[in-house]
Amino acid sequence: MPDPEPTASGRRWGRRWRARTPPRVPTGPSEQRSLFGEILDWMFAPLLLLWPLSVAVTFVIARSLADAPFDRALDDRTEALAQQVRVAAERVVVILPRAARDFLAADEDDVVYFQVVGARGKVIAGDADLPRPRLYDFPVPGKVRLRTTPFRGEDVRIGYLYIDVGEGEEMEPVLVQVAETLDKRTRLANEIIKGVIFPQFMILPVAVMLVWFGLSRGLAPLKSLQRRIRDRAPDDPSPIDPRGAPEEIAPLVDAFNDLLSRQNATVAAQKRFIADAAHQMKTPLAGLRTQAELAMREQDPAELRRALEQIGRGSQRTAHLVSQLLALARTENLRDVATLEPLDLDALARDVVSDWVPTAIERGIDLGYESRRAQWDGDGGDASARIAGHPLLLREAMNNLIDNALRYTPREGAVTVRVVADGHRVMLEVEDSGPGIPEAERDLVFERFYRVLGTGVDGSGLGLPIVREIAMQHGATIEVDDARPGEEAPGARFTVTFPGLER
Repeated sequence: MPDPEPTASGRRWGRRWRARTPPRVPTGPSEQRSLFGEILDWMFAPLLLLWPLSVAVTFVIARSLADAPFDRALDDRTEALAQQVRVAAERVVVILPRAARDFLAADEDDVVYFQVVGARGKVIAGDADLPRPRLYDFPVPGKVRLRTTPFRGEDVRIGYLYIDVGEGEEMEPVLVQVAETLDKRTRLANEIIKGVIFPQFMILPVAVMLVWFGLSRGLAPLKSLQRRIRDRAPDDPSPIDPRGAPEEIAPLVDAFNDLLSRQNATVAAQKRFIADAAHQMKTPLAGLRTQAELAMREQDPAELRRALEQIGRGSQRTAHLVSQLLALARTENLRDVATLEPLDLDALARDVVSDWVPTAIERGIDLGYESRRAQWDGDGGDASARIAGHPLLLREAMNNLIDNALRYTPREGAVTVRVVADGHRVMLEVEDSGPGIPEAERDLVFERFYRVLGTGVDGSGLGLPIVREIAMQHGATIEVDDARPGEEAPGARFTVTFPGLER
């Protein structure tokens, strides 16, 4: 549905129509996420990633724990077999009594193998195909060493020992090995893993519920704060009490209170502006109505013409007041959004002054412009008049200063606009040859609707407040003093000082 014609009412109607349009549901990365769900994600996602690693580490530890007692038993079997190796009839033999055979025999879970190898690799007893130690197994004579190696299609754990048999020159090195399968070790390791992992599976749901409960309790102050904000009256600008809110949320509450404070100040300014505008508009409108009623009763054409002229002047004053009110409102609305850009104040002031030349000629006032730039020591040139400013706002400020000066300057008087640059600051001066401003009232003239009494000059009392507002937005200062101290009509000089930009 197209918007209506660009009238004021049409624009308001168009905004209302768009406000009723259902909001677009955000998708993609900008979609809102629940803080509760976000915390759960960051808690459980690492847990799920670490779970397989935990199982692997648990298996390694369980296998190490399972190997320890069986390795000690294998060590004892190897030493027991070594004790049965001796020299008989000038040859190495293995004598296995029944107890030793029972000790080396296969049990119900594992299969046990053994081997005794004499000099030159001759198998004296046992399984001839049992793998022998390699160089990287680092055998140590007289000490049982352990290794795991494949044998007959499965891994076996082997304990091996080098001993010397015989005496003197008849001494012969002998390798003794005892091997066993790993079934019993694997079974014990699995039992350990089951004893560790299964309780974790049982504890995990309990942990999830406890985390859920803990997060709910931890986020309860946020929900309480949310309820307090929602229960507030729409016209309640008081700050939110941060008590009861978590320490981490306190900066957010402070920021929200600061926003409320600034919003309250904005609303108060708008209310004051509306009240002031209504008050100031009441008098000229009442005067216009009175003049119109008098004109309607007037029969004399000359008096009728005079009444109509009064109505014309009154409407002109009212139009000027409305224009100033709108300018002030526009200036205040740009307080936080105006973008400053580098500009030459000298060139801008020349352009503004040229626009006021016809008005000055009509009023019989000498309007002049001067530019003064100090010698700049950096490169021998003149100081720059560049500042960071908003062209429309600065033009508004200059227009108000020049208009104010022309209003208070009598015919045959003079108004001078001057830009002074000294390298670090740029000053805009507007001086006139009018009656001047008493020292006691120089601060008051920047208040809204304040006008110096006894001047007989029409005005809205808004021009200088607009200038002060614009100066504040530019980080500038504004001062007023006598243009010609000691004279009967000292005039007034307004000086706006801006921070200068480096060349």
